[in-house]
Amino acid sequence: GKKLNFTIDNGRIHNVSLGQGQEVVAEHALEAAATQGHWVILQNIHLVARWLGTLEKMVEQYSLGSHDDYRVFMSAEPAPSPDTHIIPQGLLENSIKITNEPPTGMYANLHKALDLFTQDTLEMCSKELEFKCILFALCYFHAVVAERRKFGTQGWNRPYPFNNGDLTISINVLYNYLEANPKVPWDDLRYLFGEIMYGGHITDDWDRRLCRTYLSEYVAPEMLEGELYLAPGFLIPPSLDYKGYHAYIDDNLPPESPYLYGLHPNAEIGFLTVTSDRLFRTVLEMQPKESDAGGGSGVSREEKAILDEIMEKLPEPFNMAEITAKAAEKTPYVVVAIQECERMNILTHEIRRSLKELDLGLKGELTITSDMEELGNALFYDSVPESWTRYAYPSLLSLGAWYADLLLRIRELEVWSTDFVLPATVWLAGFFNPQSFLTAIMQSMARKNEWPLDKMCLSVEVTKKNREDVTAPPREGSYVHGLFMEGARWDVPSGVMADARLKELTPMMPVIFIRAIPVDRMETKNVYECPVYKTRMRGPTYVWTFNLKTKENAAKWILAGVALLLQ
Repeated sequence: GKKLNFTIDNGRIHNVSLGQGQEVVAEHALEAAATQGHWVILQNIHLVARWLGTLEKMVEQYSLGSHDDYRVFMSAEPAPSPDTHIIPQGLLENSIKITNEPPTGMYANLHKALDLFTQDTLEMCSKELEFKCILFALCYFHAVVAERRKFGTQGWNRPYPFNNGDLTISINVLYNYLEANPKVPWDDLRYLFGEIMYGGHITDDWDRRLCRTYLSEYVAPEMLEGELYLAPGFLIPPSLDYKGYHAYIDDNLPPESPYLYGLHPNAEIGFLTVTSDRLFRTVLEMQPKESDAGGGSGVSREEKAILDEIMEKLPEPFNMAEITAKAAEKTPYVVVAIQECERMNILTHEIRRSLKELDLGLKGELTITSDMEELGNALFYDSVPESWTRYAYPSLLSLGAWYADLLLRIRELEVWSTDFVLPATVWLAGFFNPQSFLTAIMQSMARKNEWPLDKMCLSVEVTKKNREDVTAPPREGSYVHGLFMEGARWDVPSGVMADARLKELTPMMPVIFIRAIPVDRMETKNVYECPVYKTRMRGPTYVWTFNLKTKENAAKWILAGVALLLQ
C-alpha cells in the first residue's frame, strides 16, 4: 500500500475489524472503495457468520463496473472441523487464497519465536544477562508447548490455543519484574508464566502440572552460569546478540525428535500410527459399497454375516432378581457387582434390540430407518455403532475387538456374581465404572478397621507377579491386573519406573496390590503421581491417581507424559 500510495492516513485504505455492529461500517467502506478506487481490509470475517451472505452479494455486485484500483482483502481463522466451515463458497472460489501455516518442528518454531523480538529488545533491560537468558528459555518453552500438540493426548490432554501474544506479554512481564526487583524473583516469574500467561489457557489439572514442570526445568538460577540443558545436548546459550542467537540455534539445536520435548521416541510412533489409521479409515469410507439388490437396501451379505455372528454369541441378560436374592449382605463389593450387572443388561438389551430390528429390515419385514442404516454401516466398517457406545464405556477398539472385549467383561461378571467371592485378581478395566470398585476397597477397609472414610487414600504396590501367579485374593484390599503404561515401563527386578524400550508403546504392568491407608501414612518421597485413564484418549477418561515408585526425578516422567491405561 505504501509503495502505491495507499495508506490508512490518506484515507485510501479502509481497515475494518469485524465484530458486533461493524457490519454497517464495512458495507459503507465497500461502497466508497468501489466508486473511488480504494482498498478495503476486512479482518476476522469468521466472527460475523450471519452477515457473510450479504458480504458475498456485495462483492459480486461490485465486481463489475467499479473503479480499476478497487481491492478487497479479508482475513479469517481456519475452522476447527469441516462441518463448522461458514465462509460462503462464492467468496472462496473468487478470491486468491493465502494461508499462514504455523511452523512445524522445533527448529522452525524456535526461530519463529525469536523473530518476535529484535536486537533492541535484548538491550532494553538493565539486568541484561538475566533478561536475555530467561528470554531465550521462554522462546524455547513457547516452541515446546505449541509443538507438543502434535503428539496427541500424550502431549497435552486437551489442545490449547497458545499464541504469540502469550510470549510477547510474558517478556513484557519479565522486563517489568526484573526492573522492579534487586534480585531475580524466580518463583514469581514461574507462577506468572505458568499459571497466568500460559496457564490461563489450560483447563486440565494434569496439563497445568506439565506446564509448571517445564518452567521449573527451564527457568532456574543455574541458567545464569550456563549450566542448564533445555533438551538433551542443547545447553542454554551464553550472552549473545540477536543474530548470534539465531546462529546458535542453527549450529547447536539437535535434530527434530521427541527428546526435544522431554518425550520418549515411542511417542512419535504413537501419533504417526494414529494419523495413518485415520487416513486408511477415510479411504475405506470413501469407497463405494456393493449392493446385491440392485438399488435395494444397500446392505451387503457381509453385514448379515456379522449380524448373525454377534447375535449368536450374545449371552442372556443377567437375572437381576436372582442375583439380588443371592447377595445376603450388601457389602461395598456386592453393590459394585450389582451395579455393573445392571449396566451390562442395559447395553446388551440395546445390542439385541437394534440387531433384531435391522434383521427384520433386511428381510423386508420393516422399513429401513436412518438408525438401521447407521447400524448397518457401522457393521460394514467394523466400527462400534453410536447407539451402543451411548450405553457402553469409553473404548477405541474396532467392532470385532470391542465385541470380544465385551464378552470377556460379561464372563468376568458372571463368575463374580455367582457367589460374590472377590476374584484372586480383579480385571480393573472390565468395569463400566472402575472408580466405584476402587472406592469400594476404601469403604470395606474403613468399615473393617473403623477408620474415617474421608481421611483415607489408596496405597498402590506393584508386585513382581503376573496374573497367572496369583491364586488367592489378599486378606484386605485387592489385586488388580490389566493395566498398561504409556511413556515409560515398569522394571520388575528393581521395582521402579524405567525408560520405555523402543517400539514397546504400552508395556503391560504386573499385578498391582491396592489397599486403603490413612492419608498421613502415604509415601510422598520418590514417587511419581501417575494418572490412570480408561483409554489413550486420556482427558475425560481419567479414573484415579496411582503413586508409583521412581528413583529418578518425577519431573522426567511428567514431561514424558507417563500414564497408566486400562486398555
